[in-house]
Amino acid sequence: MKDKNQTFSLKLADLLGRIYPHLDSDILASQVIDAFYPAHTHRRKRGRVPGNGQWSERDSLLITYGNSFVDGQHKPLDLLHDFLHRHLGGVIDGVHILPFFPYTSDDGFSVTDYRAVDPQLGGWADINRIGAEFKLMSDLVLNHVSSQSQWFNDYLQGHAPYDRFFFEAEPSDDLGSVVRPRTQPLLREVETANGTRHVWCTFSHDQVDLNFANPEVLLEFLRIMRLHIDHGVRIIRLDAVAFIWKEVGTSCIHLPQTHAIVRLMRLLADYAVEPVILLTETNVPNGENLSYFGNRNEAHTVYNFSLPPLVLHAMMAGTARVLNRWQGTMPPAQLGCAYLNFTASHDGIGMRPAEGLLTAEEQAQLIDGVRAFGGLVSMRALPGGGEAPYELNITWYDAMKGTFDGEDQWQFDRFMASQTVVMALEGIPAIYVHALLGTPNDHDAVEKRASKRAINRHCWNYSDLNALLEDPESTPSRVMSELLRRMSVRRRQKAFHPNATQFTLQIDERLFGLWRQSLDRGQSIFALHNVSADALTISPMSINLIEGEQWVDLLSGQKIHPSGAEISFAPYQCRWISNR
Repeated sequence: MKDKNQTFSLKLADLLGRIYPHLDSDILASQVIDAFYPAHTHRRKRGRVPGNGQWSERDSLLITYGNSFVDGQHKPLDLLHDFLHRHLGGVIDGVHILPFFPYTSDDGFSVTDYRAVDPQLGGWADINRIGAEFKLMSDLVLNHVSSQSQWFNDYLQGHAPYDRFFFEAEPSDDLGSVVRPRTQPLLREVETANGTRHVWCTFSHDQVDLNFANPEVLLEFLRIMRLHIDHGVRIIRLDAVAFIWKEVGTSCIHLPQTHAIVRLMRLLADYAVEPVILLTETNVPNGENLSYFGNRNEAHTVYNFSLPPLVLHAMMAGTARVLNRWQGTMPPAQLGCAYLNFTASHDGIGMRPAEGLLTAEEQAQLIDGVRAFGGLVSMRALPGGGEAPYELNITWYDAMKGTFDGEDQWQFDRFMASQTVVMALEGIPAIYVHALLGTPNDHDAVEKRASKRAINRHCWNYSDLNALLEDPESTPSRVMSELLRRMSVRRRQKAFHPNATQFTLQIDERLFGLWRQSLDRGQSIFALHNVSADALTISPMSINLIEGEQWVDLLSGQKIHPSGAEISFAPYQCRWISNR
């Protein structure tokens, strides 16, 4: 037992030595343990061994704001709880409630108080109730804090320890290589009790970056992580984690200390009594994103950020050529790790993850197509000057209105095909509430809130929504009913375990095809998705259906014979052909 404790201690000391080489690792280690394992908790005697047991084919997530549903009478978190039980119980078992803390801007990502629930949403009791019944994900917004927070106010007044909590630089510093997700100036001039200072603002001047070179900042966030865990959170999303460590003269993204901090959090999570999963949010090119798996010692899960722009391209272009090529080169997640697959989210459709995958011409086509369907484009500043598209702002349902040739009659079918792709891929599927409900673009919100992202952050009147969901002909009812039907089918298939074997099929450019095989090798599923408006057929022999097995399309119930007739696909039809 002593050796096991020694292993934890040695790993912790090594990581702290990498992050803070000039400080005493033993003292810091003691402070870290006190922060993450306070008196009311205790640490596991041995860390969790990486494996496939943290999740299963039954797992999926709903992504939603705490106030996606309002009625002017009940707490929004009460309404969310009712929605989860009334409509999703037994089908979707997890929920990511986007930042539910008091805030000043960016719909929650400019936090003023990390230890409180926004009273306009509800309280910790409401979070506890949801966390007791669903796998709950919360955001650790650790790169920045609101400029109107008590932390920043204490910084301005020179009060310890917050006088050293924020990252400062000078306009004369070498900042030309800094990778930016926005276009506004990086530095904000402020007057403090200690004189004029320039604070670092990666995202906006209301979101001031913290200084993780000060270990007190890290310790405070470990205490906040523990608070989340104590309130039932089991998946912690590390928001904008790629930017947390800065060094003037560098890109200030993905620095070695950043990865070491993620490894430290993983070490603590793996020794926690509670089954805590870390998810990194890194909206960057594919190779950079995958680096946050580390060597099975960083994030348990990473967002599959290249998936949304590539699925969007496939649906608009009517060909899976690029999607097939990319998926064929994607590595399986390491043991103890998994992808989080999605198309829509509270943010836009990231363009950085498409870099190196879509040509400049293909990206321009995508941008023109989104604009044609009422969408918007957000830009980012480039190192050395200039701008480039950062994300496409549009609801996913409206993005499916048509193709590069314009609008057509296939919006519903095209949308369903795009979501079925997400369900079939290796990993855990996540669906944004406004995709689940087929919500249209909210241009009024964009104008009222002066934010392009507001186009996909609609607040539903809960009574109106339930009336629509009771009408089988309404878009929200049609979309949600069919999505949940397919999700119900998915969660019963062992071949859709997040770590089940996956092989990309190359059959027809209009088909995105996968072969999935369960971990016990008992079930095979050929997941085939027509991404075009064409009717087409393929031979059963082209997917090597084994004679003597009973094959059936799980989505339609149709039996498929290995030596029988051609397998037909209507426009945007999907088939999950299984041997059991």
